[in-house]
Amino acid sequence: MKYFLCFLLLIPITNTFGQLYKDSTQSVDVRVKDLLSRMTPEEKFWQVFMIPSDGDTTNEKLKHGIFGLQISAGSGGDAGGQLLNYNTTENATILAKKVNRLQAYFVTQTRLGIPIIPFDEALHGLVRHGATAFPQAIGLAATWDTTLIHQVATQIALECKMRGIRQILSPVVNLATDVRWGRTEETYGEDPFLTSEIGLAFIRSFEQQGIITTPKHFIANVGDGGRDSYPIHLSEWYLEQSHLIPFKRIIREGGARSIMTAYNSLNGTACSSNDWLLNQKLKKQWGFKGFVISDANAVGGEVVLHNTASSYAESGAHAINGGLDVIFQTDYNHAALFYPAFQSGLVDSNRLNDAVSRVLRAKFELGLFEKPYITIPKSSNSISSQGKKLSQQAAEKSFVLLKNKNQVLPLNPSVHKIALFGMDASQPRLGGYSGPGNNPLSILDGLKAIAGDSIQITYQETVSYSDTLFTPIYDKYLENETGNGLIGLYFDNVNFTGNPVLSRTDSQIDFNWTLYGPSNELENHFYSVKWTGNLIAPESGKIDIGLEGNDGYRLYLNDKIVIDRWEKTSYHQDLIPIDFVKGKKYPIRIEFKEPKGNGKIRLIWNYSINSSFDSELKKAIKATKKADVAVIVVGIHEGEFQDRASLRLPGNQERLIQELHKTGKPMIVLLVGGSAITMDEWISDADAIVSLWYPGEAGGLAVANLLTGKINPAGRLPITFPISEAQLPLTYNHLPTGRSDDYYNLSGEPLFPFGYGLSYTQFSYSDLKLAENNITKDESVDLSFKLTNTGKRAGEEVVQLYIKSKGSAQAQPIIALKGFQRISLNSKESKIIHFTLNPQLFTHISPDLKEIIESGNYELLIGSSSRDLQLKAVLTIQ
Repeated sequence: MKYFLCFLLLIPITNTFGQLYKDSTQSVDVRVKDLLSRMTPEEKFWQVFMIPSDGDTTNEKLKHGIFGLQISAGSGGDAGGQLLNYNTTENATILAKKVNRLQAYFVTQTRLGIPIIPFDEALHGLVRHGATAFPQAIGLAATWDTTLIHQVATQIALECKMRGIRQILSPVVNLATDVRWGRTEETYGEDPFLTSEIGLAFIRSFEQQGIITTPKHFIANVGDGGRDSYPIHLSEWYLEQSHLIPFKRIIREGGARSIMTAYNSLNGTACSSNDWLLNQKLKKQWGFKGFVISDANAVGGEVVLHNTASSYAESGAHAINGGLDVIFQTDYNHAALFYPAFQSGLVDSNRLNDAVSRVLRAKFELGLFEKPYITIPKSSNSISSQGKKLSQQAAEKSFVLLKNKNQVLPLNPSVHKIALFGMDASQPRLGGYSGPGNNPLSILDGLKAIAGDSIQITYQETVSYSDTLFTPIYDKYLENETGNGLIGLYFDNVNFTGNPVLSRTDSQIDFNWTLYGPSNELENHFYSVKWTGNLIAPESGKIDIGLEGNDGYRLYLNDKIVIDRWEKTSYHQDLIPIDFVKGKKYPIRIEFKEPKGNGKIRLIWNYSINSSFDSELKKAIKATKKADVAVIVVGIHEGEFQDRASLRLPGNQERLIQELHKTGKPMIVLLVGGSAITMDEWISDADAIVSLWYPGEAGGLAVANLLTGKINPAGRLPITFPISEAQLPLTYNHLPTGRSDDYYNLSGEPLFPFGYGLSYTQFSYSDLKLAENNITKDESVDLSFKLTNTGKRAGEEVVQLYIKSKGSAQAQPIIALKGFQRISLNSKESKIIHFTLNPQLFTHISPDLKEIIESGNYELLIGSSSRDLQLKAVLTIQ
């Protein structure tokens, strides 16, 4: 009997199996500790590894579990489908069932039954078929309306949760400090205060509904020249004053439970393995309790980009030891590259246990152990309907009226004929990181729906954002002895010596070799290529033909050299007119060498481009002369790894504006894109200019309402529009200069300042009052003023509060946004607007990196933009 009692004393008093981690009455800390103690090294590794997946659970390849999956939209069950085809038809019910099937495998078929976190992208709508596509993030920021952002985020969170998605890799809270950056569209603009406020409104909606948010990219992934993921060399003091602010606030105030690191290095160390950034700053100083994931494939960047690791195993060890908690890769097979570091002890065991604990804590907090499955939705039609209405509202609030000469907008009732131009008018673009949306409505269709029989719309595409003045020569016009294309001989040296390591047929010469070389047999930074074959002339007459790329190239026609840039100096585009005879075959040879990396080479010509546009232009001029007004919808090309050296409109879009202006008809230019556009060549030709951003699936109807006056625009710029790229980087809140902002031959002022935007009505500011002129550092004070709509239409004004520090120990921004409100007023209506100035608004970083409030005078500036400041008061803090 006593032996039996002794045995009972050894059994923990818990559930049937003695597994504390399955006991929901226990604290999360107890459950995490218990589960961690039961895990094998391999099981721990898989909890810090995440991938996109088609849900293949065959061959026991996922038997040890995994952090989470971004589940494919393919049609298969557990072992079918392709990876992440966002355009595949897949309703919420199908995805929810797939999530449940996969979750059931991990809960019931793996040893410990640890559930996964299904994750996905939801920057401005879940990237799934049937989910609402809202205006792009930069457009949401342009609303300057946190209440609306909260509503939008709540809708997206609802559409995520009904499909079983429990983590989103959003939002982007990086500062768009250089508008050449191709990912500006994904951000909330250049200002840390606006970004924080919009980000908080977005994040809180998700976290309150039990969906983990993953703000990104930590930290500062736009560098010199506006280049994506360029190395960053910034002091801690400067980072604390700028790029770190949104991340710190959304962790402290928004409760974000995850963070994604950036691809770039910070002060010489990759962000994904940066001990100072992740361990010291984020976790110790800020007390972050969540988990840190890498950007996709970023950990391997130490090997192929930063050259700070000699193997993937070493880079994985650097990352986990440096504070990363989860390695995000795009292929299951990549796990084998990193696992050796976990087997050999390169990864610190305490750091690994901490990383796994953070992941497990999130899974317990989400309730996945108790409720791993999602309730299958019967229908999402009503949700889609309310999403579309909200998307239209967001679009209407995001439009920024930049110019409105002689009040050409809204359109006069006398306008009965509109000439509409541009591919962006008929093909709605939703922006980067977007799903297909629910029947996106184009501007053309939106205008037709509003106009009815009262307005005649004549549409011609004429120009496109993807237009170029030169195009690659396709295989239709290139041949070799065995078929179409050119024969390429690839050498592992730069002077074509020895035997080529590779011979292949290339259908066209249009290559950009960056991370990798032309093939597995060649390095990405030391090789040469020789292409040979025939060029078939498409028509008789002169055609400009040539090469574009990083020089170290030659072009031969008829065995004669016609272009020679063999010395490696820079990037060039070289063309030469050739008088061709239709159908004749011209022997062609191209030679290219790359001793350094970033190889780029293209064989191009202008065949058919100029003649095609000239023909379209004649039609456009004719249509415009018959119309009452011309509306030209123009756009830009941008995106991830698509930074823009030039901010001009691509192709012939500027020329179309200039030529149609000559008709004398009123002209409205609508801008589609997520960043700034320079306009010096055509701004005087346009009567009205509106930035539409990427307006979402209901954007067409929203634009029609804008043009016809059914809505009054009140969006404001979250970024600065420069006059010229020469001014960049250009932000409104820079530190004071030692002399002047101006250039010898150009103003330092922008084309359109941060916070700028016009309305169809006018507003006046008056009667600024401070409840107290002197306060202590612990007090708050009320600031008020009267805002009046002096115009003839109801409208909204975005009132903006800026603060200027006087006499600080260290230089502070010349002005800094510290408050804003979007106010609706009827014609001739007035309202008293209040701002509560609390101590946090006056806090900045001291020379010894502490948050302080300095005694002294502070200018309080009220206005409609960072330049149009209408009221000023001085507050003294003692």
